[in-house]
Amino acid sequence: MDKGRMEAFSDGVIAIIITIMVLELRPPHVAEISGLRPLMPTLLSYSLSFVILGIYWNNHHHLLQAIEHVDGRVLWANLHLLFWLTLFPFGAAWMGEAKFAAVPVALYGVVQLLAGVAYFILTRALVALHGLDSVIATAIGRDFKGKISVVIYAAAVALAFLQPWVAFSLYVLVAVMWLVPDRRIEKTLAR
Repeated sequence: MDKGRMEAFSDGVIAIIITIMVLELRPPHVAEISGLRPLMPTLLSYSLSFVILGIYWNNHHHLLQAIEHVDGRVLWANLHLLFWLTLFPFGAAWMGEAKFAAVPVALYGVVQLLAGVAYFILTRALVALHGLDSVIATAIGRDFKGKISVVIYAAAVALAFLQPWVAFSLYVLVAVMWLVPDRRIEKTLAR
């Protein structure tokens, strides 16, 4: 099957997710800058979620540039990833509204953890489809950054019950690790 429909569908879903998140933002009821202070947790959780979704979109785009086609297994793996990404607006809104209370911060981490696992499953499905000597297999390699991200998310979820702000800081750390698009794919494609 052609990969174009999967890419277009995924782009549309991610665009809708971002739109839903921004629609959750409510302006302050006062016309002074001080009115933004109570909204800071919501703005912070929205900003991190926007960056993370941008990272997924960017890396998903790079991933699809390194493949030739998709099959049913890849389509389901992609839907699995999109399912977890669609929960970002809920997790971000709850975390912000609850002002970074332990349970919402932990839930947000669970969503990130499962999105990371889903992305890993998608990469494995693509490698299985294209073969161990394919461009995608070469580009992904051992995927240390992907694996360490999942480990950090798991640790952050547990830590959220003790120190929610430390857990949130770990979510930010993973986002910073991924801000630069996955250059392994770009380098492999350039060869």
